[in-house]
Amino acid sequence: MKLNELKLEVDYFEFDEKYYHKVNPTPLKNPKLVSFNPLACDLINLDYSECETQSFVDFINGSKILEGSTPFAMAYAGHQFGYFVPQLGDGRAINLGAVNKWHLQTKGSGLTRYSRSGDGRAVLRSSIREYLMSEAMFALGIPTTRALAIIDSDSFAHRDWEEESCSIVLRMSPSWIRVGTFEFFARFKDKETIAQLADYVIKQSYPHLEDEQNRYEKMFYSLVDKSAELLALWQTYGFQHGVMNTDNFSMAGLTIDYGPYAFMDYFEKNAICNHTDAEGRYSYNNQPYVARWNLLVLADALKTICDEDKLKLYMKTFLPQHEKVYLDMMNKRLGLDASKSGNGNLNLILELLGSLESSKMDYNVFFYRLTNLKSFDDLSSILDIAVFQEPLKNWFESYEKVCHEQKTTFETRFEVMKKVNPKYILKNYIIQEAIEKAHEGDYSAVNDLLKIAQNPFDEHPSFERYAHPTPMKFANIQLSCSS
Repeated sequence: MKLNELKLEVDYFEFDEKYYHKVNPTPLKNPKLVSFNPLACDLINLDYSECETQSFVDFINGSKILEGSTPFAMAYAGHQFGYFVPQLGDGRAINLGAVNKWHLQTKGSGLTRYSRSGDGRAVLRSSIREYLMSEAMFALGIPTTRALAIIDSDSFAHRDWEEESCSIVLRMSPSWIRVGTFEFFARFKDKETIAQLADYVIKQSYPHLEDEQNRYEKMFYSLVDKSAELLALWQTYGFQHGVMNTDNFSMAGLTIDYGPYAFMDYFEKNAICNHTDAEGRYSYNNQPYVARWNLLVLADALKTICDEDKLKLYMKTFLPQHEKVYLDMMNKRLGLDASKSGNGNLNLILELLGSLESSKMDYNVFFYRLTNLKSFDDLSSILDIAVFQEPLKNWFESYEKVCHEQKTTFETRFEVMKKVNPKYILKNYIIQEAIEKAHEGDYSAVNDLLKIAQNPFDEHPSFERYAHPTPMKFANIQLSCSS
C-alpha cells in the first residue's frame, strides 16, 4: 500500500477535551531518514519502497498529515519514583491515529500542553535506543511496542551538558493507555468517564471481555496476568526498564517508554541502570514488586467502577504467577523441565544466580555458551570468561546432578535451549557504537543492529564480537533519563 493510501482513524475524541490536546507536530530542520523497519511496515501493509521517499520522511517529521489524522497529545498522571504527580502527559509525543489497529505515535515532535519545562524534543541517542530495543524485545518474545522508522535532523537540543541532534522515532502500539491515564481520569471523580476509559481499553486490548459481566474487574485480572508474565520475561533475560513509573506502565501489558534501560552485562541482582534512581527503586531485583505496587495504584483508581476488595484479593496471585513463568523460562534456558521438579528447580536457579554474581559472569553469554556445551569434562568455554571460576564450578556439580535426574542429554537440552538462548543481546555498549557513528552521519550501524536485533538466534559472522562478554569497562553502566 502506498503512503497516501493509508487512512488513519482517531477514536480518542469521544472523551472530553480536558483529557487530550489537539496539536500539530513542530517539524525538525532538514530531516533525513536513519532507518525504517520492514517488519513494522508489514503490520500496517505499507510498501517498503514508500519508506525511501521524501513524503515518508515528511510524514514522520509532521509536515505531512495523512487522511483521517488529527494529531493530539494525551493527558495522564502518574507516580514517579513513588510520588504522585497529578498532571503529566505526552510532553514530546504526538498521536497520529490508528492503522490496522496499530496506533502510530511520533516521539520528539515538539511542544504540547504537557511538555512542562521540557522542549518537546528527543535526541538521536535516545531515539536510536528505543528504535532498536523495541525490535530486540519483540524478537525475544517479550511483549512490547514496535518502531516503524527513525529520522535525524539539523535541529539541536541541549542534553547532558552538550548539544545533540534532534530526532523523531515513529513508534506503534495496540494501545498507549497507561495506569497513569486512569489516575488522571480518576482525579475528576467521574464514574461514567472512568467506565468509558475502561471500555476503551477493553476494546483495544481485551475485546473478548466486551460482553462479559464484571468486565472491569476481569480487565484488571487480565492485566495482572499479563504483567506477571511480562516482568518474568524481563528478569529471565536480565532486562531492566529503569523508570517503571505508573505513567510508564502499559494497560495492555506491554513494555513501553524505553529510557534508561539495560540488558544486564555481568549478573548483579541489585543492579541499577538509571543513575537518578539513588534508592534503587527500579533495580533489577525490585521490578516485580514495583509492578505489583503499580497495579495496586490502578486498583485504587478503578474503585468507583470495580469492587476494590476483589481487585486486591486477585493481586495475591501476582507474585506466584510471576514466579511460575520465571521458573519455567529459566528451566528452559538450562534445558530442563520445571514440571519434573517439586519446586521447579528453584534451588538450582538461585544457586546459579549467586554463582553468576560471585563469578562476575556475563549473564546472557553464559546461557548461550551453556547451550553449546558438549561435555561436563570441559567447561573452559564458560569458565574462561568468568573473573572468578570456583563458584561456577560448584554450581555445575549441582546442574549435572539435576540433568542426570531428569535423564536429559546434551542433545535434548540443546533442542530446548537453542530456542530461548540468543547468541546476540543488544547491550548498551553495542548500541552506543551505533549512536556514535550516527552522530557522524553514518547510519549503517543502526541498520546492521536492526537486523541483529530482529534475528538474535542467527549467525552474524561480521559481528561475532558482539556475542562475546561485555568489556568490563562498559559493564553495568548507569544511564540518564535523557538516554
